Amino acid sequence: MQHQGELFTSTEWKLMECLWEKGDCTGREAVEDMARRAGWSRSTTLTLLRRMTEKGAIDCREEGGVKVYRANVERSDAARRETEVFLHRVYRGSVSMMVSAFTEEKGLSREERDELYALLRRMEEEQ
Repeated sequence: MQHQGELFTSTEWKLMECLWEKGDCTGREAVEDMARRAGWSRSTTLTLLRRMTEKGAIDCREEGGVKVYRANVERSDAARRETEVFLHRVYRGSVSMMVSAFTEEKGLSREERDELYALLRRMEEEQ
């Protein structure tokens, strides 16, 4: 949809977060939620709902004359896709470069190190 396989723009992510949290959501509920969350106007929210429906990211159906929206993409799938795009764009696809950059800057707690070791052990066992 966006450059280099990016799934959603940052604006689209905001709307998707709303839908992922709410599940089925009427246009009015989305408008109210996005006004509270992001200060969006009614027209901004409705325009984005229409555009995202046209892209196929959101499903829209009529129930008793009211439009009801639902995300067509699972949050975990979208996050995985965005992570892959980020990894390839910023770290040329190198997981070790990314982990190194994050850990050198922030450091890892004992619990995070233990989780990382456990993950690496599982990966070794699967090979």
